[in-house]
Amino acid sequence: MNFSSIQFKPLTDELWPLFEDLFGTRGGCGGCWCMTHRLPKKEFEENKYAGNKTRLHQLVKKHEPVGFLAIYNQQAIGWISMAPREQFARLEQSRVHKRIDDEKVWSITCFFIKKEFRNQGLSLQLIEEAKAFARKNKIKMLEAYPVKPYTEKMPDAFAWTGIYSTFVKAGFVVVSEASKSKPMMRWSEETIVRSP
Repeated sequence: MNFSSIQFKPLTDELWPLFEDLFGTRGGCGGCWCMTHRLPKKEFEENKYAGNKTRLHQLVKKHEPVGFLAIYNQQAIGWISMAPREQFARLEQSRVHKRIDDEKVWSITCFFIKKEFRNQGLSLQLIEEAKAFARKNKIKMLEAYPVKPYTEKMPDAFAWTGIYSTFVKAGFVVVSEASKSKPMMRWSEETIVRSP
């Protein structure tokens, strides 16, 4: 795929219609609208579909950082969720991915790529865009929670937090393996010390 013809842009209210079109009537994965990590489980379930959509749109209208779109031929073909870790309530309450230190990190929590553009390296490009944004905005560290596939043909729906090998290619290192199938990984241009 020729990535030079793709634009990567932070989601704004102006671009909201493209995001809506990408996520479709089901709101991505079963009405999530990329709010899975942002809300406690009970609240997320109560707000599935329209409620989650409204919540995310409100954040966008307030100019909160929520993520980036990959735009090709005037349509959104990919998405990466990225924001300060403290904005993700469920992540902050997680036993598996609990904080390992007091570092100020931004979390990459989700990908959504249009079906016909999958398996072409777009998720890696989205991660590289996240790194470029971090450099530009003096964000010292990015954190991610990708999955280590248990089979070669794992369903796409199970890979929404990203694939381990893609983050390795992007220079991320494992800092915690409380979950062997979903390690915590970090990227920084400074040396990262693995948590004991």
